Amino acid sequence: MNNSSTNTTSKTRLLLIPNYLADDNPSDFIADFVRHQVHHLKYFIVENEKIARSLINKLKLESTQQELTILLWNEHSKAEDMREITDMFKHGFDVGIITDAGLPCIADPGSDVVKIAHEKGIEVIPLPGASSIFMALMSSGFNGQGFTFNGYLPIDKIQRAKKIKQLESDLFTRKQTQIFMEAPYRNNQLLTDVLANCAPQTKLCIACNISSAEGFIKTKTISQWRQQLPDLHKKPVIFVLGI
Repeated sequence: MNNSSTNTTSKTRLLLIPNYLADDNPSDFIADFVRHQVHHLKYFIVENEKIARSLINKLKLESTQQELTILLWNEHSKAEDMREITDMFKHGFDVGIITDAGLPCIADPGSDVVKIAHEKGIEVIPLPGASSIFMALMSSGFNGQGFTFNGYLPIDKIQRAKKIKQLESDLFTRKQTQIFMEAPYRNNQLLTDVLANCAPQTKLCIACNISSAEGFIKTKTISQWRQQLPDLHKKPVIFVLGI
């Protein structure tokens, strides 16, 4: 891997840049190593331009914001939008991917871009940073050797109930910790469905606002959670089922 701070070979590399997890994270939440690796970048593929520019400002790049080329790739993008991204790869300059929070390409559409990069023989460089998914797992007290990240569960109430029961079944039959998430404004509805469809003795870890001063990580049985419901509305949450 070429770890120099400038691209001296004229061969494009794709750098996967970690983002902050919470607004009150300290500036050194992003390591100096990362800042050094991305200092020269002028081309970016991002999930949300406003959020990406906020991170870029904190990274203090060599170039000004006005000198940067920023392309969007998110859940609203269309297949034809990828052409502009592949054209960017032809410039011979390094390109950075920025997600809204945490690590790119994990529960994030940036994986589409990485797939294209591999197909075109472009070197992909993951930079170290925080992942709320793995931070929730490591602090849950559940099995960290066998686990499944399920992403977002179905929105339809019937299908979601079916999925929750399946996850609980896999938890006990396969001994696999089950990790999932929801859009923040639907967290309370998801929690209600989890508590309604899981057995009282099943354990649930709720990791809310990880790394924020206002966050919490608690593991309780379903029965215990039913007695005192937390308000998770519009807060970033990772849910983990375990035994």
